[in-house]
This record gives sequence, C-alpha cells and structure tokens, in this order.
Amino acid sequence: MMRDLARDSQAIFSAGVDAVRGETLMRDCVRLESSELLLGEVAVDRSSFDRIVLIGAGKASGAMTVGFVKQIRDCERMLDRAAAAPLSIVGHVNVPEGCDQIPANIDWPAGLTLCAARPAGLNEPTEASIRGTDRILEWVHGAGARDLVVMLLSGGGSALLCRPVDGVSLQEKLAVIHRLSGGGANIAELNTVRKHLSEVKGGGLARQCSGAQMVTMVLSDVLGDPLDLIASGPTVRDSSSREDALRVLAKYDPEQSLPESVYRVLQSSSTPHGDEAEYPITVVGNNAVAVDAAGIVAESLGYNHVMQSARESEGLAEEVGEHLAQMTLEMLCRDQSLHRQDALITGGEPVVRLAEASVRGKGGRNQQLVLAAYRWLLSQGLSDVEWQRLVILSGGSDGEDGPTDAAGAWIDGEVHRRALELGLSPDEFLERNDAYRFFEQAGGLLMTGPTGTNVCDVRVALVGDGGSL
Repeated sequence: MMRDLARDSQAIFSAGVDAVRGETLMRDCVRLESSELLLGEVAVDRSSFDRIVLIGAGKASGAMTVGFVKQIRDCERMLDRAAAAPLSIVGHVNVPEGCDQIPANIDWPAGLTLCAARPAGLNEPTEASIRGTDRILEWVHGAGARDLVVMLLSGGGSALLCRPVDGVSLQEKLAVIHRLSGGGANIAELNTVRKHLSEVKGGGLARQCSGAQMVTMVLSDVLGDPLDLIASGPTVRDSSSREDALRVLAKYDPEQSLPESVYRVLQSSSTPHGDEAEYPITVVGNNAVAVDAAGIVAESLGYNHVMQSARESEGLAEEVGEHLAQMTLEMLCRDQSLHRQDALITGGEPVVRLAEASVRGKGGRNQQLVLAAYRWLLSQGLSDVEWQRLVILSGGSDGEDGPTDAAGAWIDGEVHRRALELGLSPDEFLERNDAYRFFEQAGGLLMTGPTGTNVCDVRVALVGDGGSL
C-alpha cells in the first residue's frame, strides 16, 4: 500500500489549525482564581471588578467567546462556589454568519450576544456590522468603574468592527477596500488606510472606554504580530498618520478616482486620533503556533521536516507558489537513501492582483498559489513516478479562501492525472483568478468549513520515497 501523501498533508494542516482554534486557546489562556483573573499574560485583581463586559469582532471571536464563557464557568465550579452567584458576563460580539451558534451544553449568559454581522465568504463590512459596532460602543460607553471590559479580537475584525468617520459612507469605504485589495495591497497597507477612515479603528474603541478597566486578547492574523494592524488596532495607539494613508492611496489610486470624500477626510487638518489610554493587550495565538503544531504531527508521521513562519507580508501568490514548488523539487531530487520522507511546512499570507471584473473567475490566494506551483512543476518535465511522490497544499487557517467555500487546494499525482485527462491548462485559470474552477474539475479543493480561528495560511509540501507503508 502506497503512502497517501494528500491525506498526510491534510492531517498536518489540520493539526496546525486545531492548535489555534479560538475555543481551545481560551481554555489554555483564561483562568479564574480566588484572587485574580488570568487573561493570557495579563493578571487582573479579582476584587477590582464585579462584572465582565465581553466585546469582540473577528472570524475567530465567536469561538473565543464560547471558550471564554466555558472556561469561566469551569473555573467557578472548581472553586466550589455553589453558594455564590456566577460572575456576571454581558456584552456583544460581531462574527461571520455560521459562527454565531451557541452550544446547547453551555451556561450562556443572558446578556451576552453573538451577532452574525456579515455573510459567510464575504470579508467586508456591512450595514449589520455597523449596527453591531454601535451596540459594542454602547456597552463600552456604559462600562463603569466596577466593570472589566474584555475585547476578544481576531483577524477579520476590520470588516466586522466598522463605523466610518463622518463624511464617508459605507459604500465609499467599500470602494477604497476593493481598489486596494484588487490592486494587490498587503494587510499593512490596507489597514493603514482603514484606520484613518474609521471611528473605532486605530485606537478609536479604546478612546471610548473612560470608566472601566480594559484588556484585549488577540488571535493574530498579521505576520509579526504588529498590534496596531491586527483588525486595524481598535484598542491600540495608532503608529500611522494620515500622510501614510495618502501615500498608500497614491500607490494604488494614482489618478485619484476614488470618492472625493475619502481624500477630503485624509487631507483634513483635524486629527481624529487623540491620546487614548494605554490598556494591556495579550497575543494568545498566531501563525507560528500553527506551523509549530503542524511540524509536530509531520514528525509523528515519520517526515524529516523544516518549518518556517513568515515575519512580514509576502509577495504575490504566484511568486510564493513558484518558490514553494522549487523547494519541493529540491526535496524530490535528494538522495532517497538519506531522505525517505521530507516535509516543508510554511506559514504566511501572500496577495493576489485581481483580473478585471469582466473576466474574473472564482478563487482565493491559496488556490492561486497552488495552481501557480503546479504550473511551474509542469515546466520541469517530471515523470509519472515523481508526480506520485509529491504533494503541495496551501490553506487559509480560517477555512475561507477568498469569496469561496474552500479553505485552499492541493496538487498531487492524482490531481495532475485528472487535469491532463480533462485537458486543463493552469495558465488561463491563473490569468482570470479562476483557480477554484480548475480544482473543482481536477480535484484538490480543501474543504474545512469555518474553523473558529484565523492566523493567516499554512502550507504543506511533502515528498515520499514511493515505497510502501
């Protein structure tokens, strides 16, 4: 029986995702004791608050909220507080559709709401996310001296925590987001502009909290964990300026065709970002944690493995895919007597430069990356035996790859064989950002559904020796 490399690659990917699921991280990072509440690396004196105001936004924030509540209730039972009333937890958390389900076996606080604030697969702000943000602001404004505000923040929070500045409409802000993301802007560039068009980003939410303690727990989806960029830093003092935002727009909108209101706000002499208070923030998980966990499983499956998590924004998905393919070929060419099974596990987040809307297909950065890797491997003239010895997989840890229901894709000998039988050429699919439809026909779509986390992408390249298990 030949080793199933595709199965192994998915097991390794899944292990990375499992390690950073929001609910799991909360069980590991939250602990209520008689004298203090531990929130990651932050300790809060238990005598200093009577109530927790729980707020949040992001793809993983729903799972984080469920895990937080479960852990608090479990700790209360361990402290044997049967005679005491449970700790009061209230608040509001904005999540994507499908992530707002409350488990039946949990003692859910009556005053805590999970709100589906955008459709699944549409990672951009909506009117519902604005309404949810206004509800979050109401809780923050109403928090008093005996309240502890806990912010649960993850990637995707920029879309789910939205309140445009006066003078800029939601549709105008969406036009900016579409122009930047379609032009290949990285997350740092995109969030720099977002912060200066928002009432809550760039420390705006922290400025609204004047009467209570606040702690932010972050599941990072930005490489290197820059706190002012994750979900556009709603509780962090902003390190950027309006001039920085204008420089980004000059790069992607040189003709200034975006709405005039956007430029009017950014060129205004008034400064919306004041000197907000400094509140503690703790990072509970990131891409490096996922990559490390994936490596542990690769080792348990018998692979010699190398792991690398990018520390800064990557380039185009096609370039990253080709580089991954080159590394895979290097592993394939090694002496099999010394390297029977090799694994390369990497993490990062490339960008995609979108084709014109009139020809654009369906796909995401991970699918584009794998298809580009496949195109490069095709140019190397591999034998059928060599194709059977490799797999390249790339997936979004959140289970969403672009506006699709796939987390990503993989290429192996079987996908290659079906593509040849169907006469599918990767070039035309890459040119129109239509990788989903390529893999839909040839096989290789990675389907996970929403995962309850978001720490960028995990990529797995495996090479086997072609022998039996």
